[in-house]
Amino acid sequence: MATLLLRCLALASFAALTIGCAAPADAVDSRELVFDSQSYYVVAVDTRQEDIELFWRNPDNGQPFASLEALKAWTADKGRPLAFATNAGIYDRDFRPLGLYVEDGKAIVPLNLAHGNPRSGNFSLLPNGVFAVYDDGTAEVRTTEAFRAAARKPRWATQSGPMLVIDGEVNTQFDNGSDSMKWRSGVCARTPHDVVFVVSRAPVNFHAFARLFRDELGCRDALFLDGTISQAWTPRDGYAGAPAFMTKPYAGMVAVFPKRR
Repeated sequence: MATLLLRCLALASFAALTIGCAAPADAVDSRELVFDSQSYYVVAVDTRQEDIELFWRNPDNGQPFASLEALKAWTADKGRPLAFATNAGIYDRDFRPLGLYVEDGKAIVPLNLAHGNPRSGNFSLLPNGVFAVYDDGTAEVRTTEAFRAAARKPRWATQSGPMLVIDGEVNTQFDNGSDSMKWRSGVCARTPHDVVFVVSRAPVNFHAFARLFRDELGCRDALFLDGTISQAWTPRDGYAGAPAFMTKPYAGMVAVFPKRR
């Protein structure tokens, strides 16, 4: 009996160690969510447990990563397997981020304050905004004007648009009955340490997507990241979002890693 008990304890200890070692691969909290008959994939990141970073070009050769697969392979080779990844916002015809883009404290693309024609793209559907992560690990989503006024220097940041939710209100530019249905992705920071990323499982309009952030996820400020080409990836669930045949090369991408112990 004593021998059997010792074997059971040894197996339990081994299982606990195995689970502990495997945990980083599933570090983020991911789930499926249905809101107003629409399906979404939601990933919550605790910045006290995970690091959020941005990547555009491969530091080894200066070439854009362009895909989540390429980013996954590179980070794995560097000994930093991803816990989550998604595309990080709108870019121009030259495959450069259209607005502010900050990597590791360096502003590679400056804040874009141009007021373009909304018909020319979602970025010009005002107000647009910035998702930023700071040296202390806190994160926020603000309108572009509020971000500029605050004058804080981010460690990582991406500017996109339009804002989905502003100070608890759905962007007034959105029409509840709009027939502009697309796959969409977005982000909010419910608290400075609680960041939520969402990709839709099917095409939705802006108003429905914004209400998801406000009414279901409890976000007071939320930012649209990108549309038809948007995807998200976790080790546990694989890819969610737009079908693979609809994706195109990305510019900036969000990468989440378990914090180094």
